Amino acid sequence: MTLDRTDRILINRLQDGLPIVAEPFAALAAELGISQDDVLARIAAMRESGVLTRFGPFYDAAAMGGAFCLCAMAVPDAEFEHVMTLVNARPEVAHNYRRTHRLNMWFVLATEREEEIGQVAASLTEETGHKVLCFPKEAEFFVRFRVAA
Repeated sequence: MTLDRTDRILINRLQDGLPIVAEPFAALAAELGISQDDVLARIAAMRESGVLTRFGPFYDAAAMGGAFCLCAMAVPDAEFEHVMTLVNARPEVAHNYRRTHRLNMWFVLATEREEEIGQVAASLTEETGHKVLCFPKEAEFFVRFRVAA
């Protein structure tokens, strides 16, 4: 999929959040000067093509009594796509990124309870054949992460 100017503006705008109104996509469409149907179709097309891998609210699992954990794996290049598919299929996984490092797959686990972090990591280790290393949070910093489209 090739992004046009409107797609890029839409992606950049979505990173600022949706308007808190009864019809957020209609408000967003008005902001962008396009129809609500066009906004929804563009989001759907970007999701289907993989340009957008995740679209939805971001909840603070820890604030709701759950847990987060940064995890990493060393995955051989030949297996990377297969392992990534297995890891991304888990509902507890978010923010899966490829890095140029021995630990080349990094992702975040978010679970309802603290003890589930280890259970999910062990399950992924067994399923993929590669050890999931867990790096629990020691301190929290709020950094606004934004990717310009």
